[in-house]
Amino acid sequence: MTKQDGEGWGVNTRLAHTGHSPRDYFGFVNPPVVHASTVLFPDAATMAGRNQKYTYGTRGTPTTDALASAIDALEGSAGTIIVPSGLAAVTVPLLAFLAAGDHVLIVDSVYRPTRIFADTMLRRLGVEVEYYDPRVGAGIASLMKPNTSVVFTESPASNTFEMQDIPAISAAAHAGGAIVMMDNTWATPLFFKPLDFGVDISIHAATKYPAGHSDVLLGAVSANQATWDRLHEAFLTLGCCAGPDDVYQVLRGLRTMGVRLDHHQKSALAIARWLEGEAGVARVLHPALESFPGHAIWKRDFSGSSGIFSIVLAGGGERQAHAFLDALKIFGLGYSWGGYESLAVQVFLGDRVIAKGPYEGPVIRLQIGLEDIDDLKADISTGLSAARAA
Repeated sequence: MTKQDGEGWGVNTRLAHTGHSPRDYFGFVNPPVVHASTVLFPDAATMAGRNQKYTYGTRGTPTTDALASAIDALEGSAGTIIVPSGLAAVTVPLLAFLAAGDHVLIVDSVYRPTRIFADTMLRRLGVEVEYYDPRVGAGIASLMKPNTSVVFTESPASNTFEMQDIPAISAAAHAGGAIVMMDNTWATPLFFKPLDFGVDISIHAATKYPAGHSDVLLGAVSANQATWDRLHEAFLTLGCCAGPDDVYQVLRGLRTMGVRLDHHQKSALAIARWLEGEAGVARVLHPALESFPGHAIWKRDFSGSSGIFSIVLAGGGERQAHAFLDALKIFGLGYSWGGYESLAVQVFLGDRVIAKGPYEGPVIRLQIGLEDIDDLKADISTGLSAARAA
């Protein structure tokens, strides 16, 4: 099915049918899982000119094309690369568009591994790294320099969920000659389409909601027409390609992402609203709550919310945080999110320079899975009781 075929269809219809036409493969509903390195050419002239669709395994297969095409249909992008992890989806575009002597602006509330990459490898490569307040909006114009090449955004913020004014930031960045990248893992293109709001490159940890089952690592990077060729060139040069079985699992997960996200959204919002009135909770950090400081931006730009948010315990420190976590029975203690199971983790903010609080107590991030709401509430209540008693 082509992108044009799906125009006007609902999101779940598009998720079910984009990226692969059964007519292309003898009527089979799912595309083949192509394990490939060598691709043969029919003759020397074709080989010399590489004049055929597939030339080598690192440069794409029917399997990777199926997933990339499906994501392009959701993003409205000119092209998508598929890489082995969410972190690779961050590092490949940064390496593609930054060089020694460049200046990059990165939101201070960014995913921590992105910060580590910037503070180590980018700095060693001679890139000037500067962090900015997630609430800066159009004020980012005052931080732009003649050598600013990239403005990196993430909205909502990692772990603390501050909302960025993406259209205002994009306009200011483009006026200064920079391109805009956005980590959009939280919302997915179902709830926010970055390229429609001025972003040039949309980044996803497909490990999360597209995969949906906590059993595969994958990343996706989608670009607009102006940036696609350079992104694709860097992808081919770095050889950072994903394995076909992982790609296939994410494509399979993508088919049900809309249904799963709807459940994640409803459960997370119900639990977040309930937690606003619970003893032992100082604040609930969820952009879709009316009480949240960035709610107006979320309501203006986003069409939904996912299943991850944070709570701030009412006082205490690590002892109270550990007591809360250790008392949980349904929530697992583990990193990542977007799978079917609920997870909890204490948030670390010590490496931030701007967006670090203050907070009344420990910050706990909750991933609300697909379990029954009443069971999850009971489990959280047990954790809160344990924290108060610690």
